[in-house]
Amino acid sequence: MLIEGARRVGKSTLAEQFAKNEYADYLFLDFSRVSDDILDLFRSYRSDIGTFFMYLKAYTGARLPQRDSLIVFDEVQRFPQAREFIKQLVADGRYDYLETGSLISIKRNVSGIVIPSEEESMRLGPLNFEEFLRATGEESLIEPIRDSFERLRALPDMLHRKAERLFREYMLVGGMPQAVNAFIEQQDFGAVDAVKRELLALYRNDIAQFGQADATRIARIFSTIPGQLARRDKKFKLTSLDQNARSRDYADAFFWLADACISNTCYNVDDPSVGLSASMDESSFKCYMADTGLLVSQMFADNATTPHEVYRDILLGKLAFNEGMLTENVVAQQLVSNGHRLFFYSQRDDANNANTMEIDFLLSRGYDDAAGRMRVSPIEVKSSHNYQARSLEKFKTKFGKRVGTRFILHPRPLCVEGDIERLPLYMSWCL
Repeated sequence: MLIEGARRVGKSTLAEQFAKNEYADYLFLDFSRVSDDILDLFRSYRSDIGTFFMYLKAYTGARLPQRDSLIVFDEVQRFPQAREFIKQLVADGRYDYLETGSLISIKRNVSGIVIPSEEESMRLGPLNFEEFLRATGEESLIEPIRDSFERLRALPDMLHRKAERLFREYMLVGGMPQAVNAFIEQQDFGAVDAVKRELLALYRNDIAQFGQADATRIARIFSTIPGQLARRDKKFKLTSLDQNARSRDYADAFFWLADACISNTCYNVDDPSVGLSASMDESSFKCYMADTGLLVSQMFADNATTPHEVYRDILLGKLAFNEGMLTENVVAQQLVSNGHRLFFYSQRDDANNANTMEIDFLLSRGYDDAAGRMRVSPIEVKSSHNYQARSLEKFKTKFGKRVGTRFILHPRPLCVEGDIERLPLYMSWCL
């Protein structure tokens, strides 16, 4: 198993804890700091696995009883030969293997190796809201929220207000484990902001170190994500980076950020149907931060710290500037955590404004009124209590029977009107 994910998202901690819980013994090899002697074993004994293990146990002092031990290749992207060696190791059958890595697909980290077909991959993201509730000791809210979503009954006002407050805290803190730990231990948004800024600095250093020929383009995209999301339609405009910019010139840079699990890309769909990816337009997209807490700090990257007024106003729901970028980003984060690819629908008609519509997200879901068959569910995200939802009506009119349940995610309690479910934002992790 290969666990992919952003730097500092908790891959190594998760792998080691799993090893401790589930195996009689384990060996943890961190390829960012392992000795040259260990690396030489991988280079010299690929064809003699018995000697490889004999020497490996002698070097490390591990017992490694067969069929009850796990070997962890941590930061495996730093030593691709070990990843390639997995094929022989799995065939040998003595042990189980768990790899962790970041930037696992960029050319530099797969050059000259054959990726083993035996490798299964999973992606570890930042904590979603459900996991945030567990981490902060508020897990008693999880079942009522899930039950409310499934039965389409609003939570009692007291629980709704509590869940709304906690969701705003989550939006500010985000789901990166170090930031969440700082929040739990210190209950201080200033301390949380300092942790998030360290993570952002780490990402900038990674871009400079590993971005190679695309480093400048990657850095430009990364620094402008907040500005792009502050736009009314939130679509990424390459011309804001360079008047002569072309999609093909920046394709590798966007891939790098997505592969590093720093960003989530949401593509426009020209002709929405159940197979959303079949009609996606790769030249029209939105680029979200993978973690909304990091987006909050990234918005004020030019300041030494994020102004405390920002944290206060978001908590109180009185943010003066575009809070919509944060709420849309946090919904994207919840959808990705549930395994959804991100799609949206945008149609602009300057000649007839009645045909213009913007749908924030699209999902393929079973629809009760179609005997459970899959339909396209449009989702609109609203950050304020006062809004209009004309685009949902236009979407239903245009695509008719293709459309299933329509959703509005907003700060209000749950309410159902026909095939429109108005859900509080804190239920976005249930979709």
